[in-house]
Amino acid sequence: MNNNLLLEMGPYFTRKLLEWNAKDNRREMPWKGEKDPYKIWLSEIILQQTRVEQGWSYYLKFIEHFPSVVDLAKAPEEKVFKLWEGLGYYSRCRNLIASARIIHNEHNNIFPRTYEDVLALKGVGGYTAAAIVSFAYNQPYAVVDGNVLRVLARYFGIRTAIDSTEGKKLFASLAQELLPQQQAGIYNQALMDFGATVCKPQSPTCASCPVSKKCIAYEKNQVDLLPVKEKKLKRTQRWFYYVVLRYKDETFITQRTKKDIWQSLYEFPMIEIPELELNEKELTTHPAFATYLKNGDITGISKPYVQHLTHQTIHGRFIEIQLRKRPAFPDAFISLSLKNLKAFAFPKLINNYLMEKNVNLS
Repeated sequence: MNNNLLLEMGPYFTRKLLEWNAKDNRREMPWKGEKDPYKIWLSEIILQQTRVEQGWSYYLKFIEHFPSVVDLAKAPEEKVFKLWEGLGYYSRCRNLIASARIIHNEHNNIFPRTYEDVLALKGVGGYTAAAIVSFAYNQPYAVVDGNVLRVLARYFGIRTAIDSTEGKKLFASLAQELLPQQQAGIYNQALMDFGATVCKPQSPTCASCPVSKKCIAYEKNQVDLLPVKEKKLKRTQRWFYYVVLRYKDETFITQRTKKDIWQSLYEFPMIEIPELELNEKELTTHPAFATYLKNGDITGISKPYVQHLTHQTIHGRFIEIQLRKRPAFPDAFISLSLKNLKAFAFPKLINNYLMEKNVNLS
């Protein structure tokens, strides 16, 4: 970054952004202006990989059920996961529970005050740590999220890829240089709000933008070209075949315990067949299902279901089998009636299937 350019454009940007925030920033959120580090941390974890509109109701539910970090630390894991159900990226929920217990057991229920101690919590990276200490304690740490990267790339006309090693260092350094030390929290929130409401990914409101006068991307008609990314997302395709066993009023589920997607959530017995999508005829004859069919008959095969994750696409089908006698499952399996499924947290793909089967999960 050219130092002369930064000296010329930086103070103007910071001043105009704070003026915009004081007069025109009408973005309302329940955690905005919050000073309780626990609530800020909770909101930031929920909003990782989640849109504000979706995370809003989850934040309110969590605050209602767990008003303090002590309440969260002492809560049964099943209850926490059930409240999280539908948000996805369940490692965030596991980290939330682990960190709450660390604060409870190692910090005497007092949320850490230093950037380093907050950063040491599970699931907290540099962005989240900076957000917590700047919003709660006004400490001078710049917050750099997708909104911030986009605004800075456009305003300064930076073509260095934001996801490159060089780009990450450049934007982190630039964000810190622009940060007004005495107004860190207000400025950080203003910059993120500005990116979300004015300098948007699509259809930014450049005509009414308070910094468009000096914005290089606007001046050169390159707004739609910035920021630059060098990596293209590739998704792995996976095929999950769920066996929905029924014996009288019973069905059977198990918990996902391996370090894979949806760890700690529940599912029906599942067979993953790598890189192979079976049609209905193949499902009735594939040897993987032979054990289940010895003592039962297929009563239905669902339509295909799909759930897109960041790096994977999961294809799922449900094979419904009516058993003639009760199976002897390992201890890892839970026997229960359909009406009791609502106590357990399932992946979205399974919930979609259950809702179409009119199983009440509320």
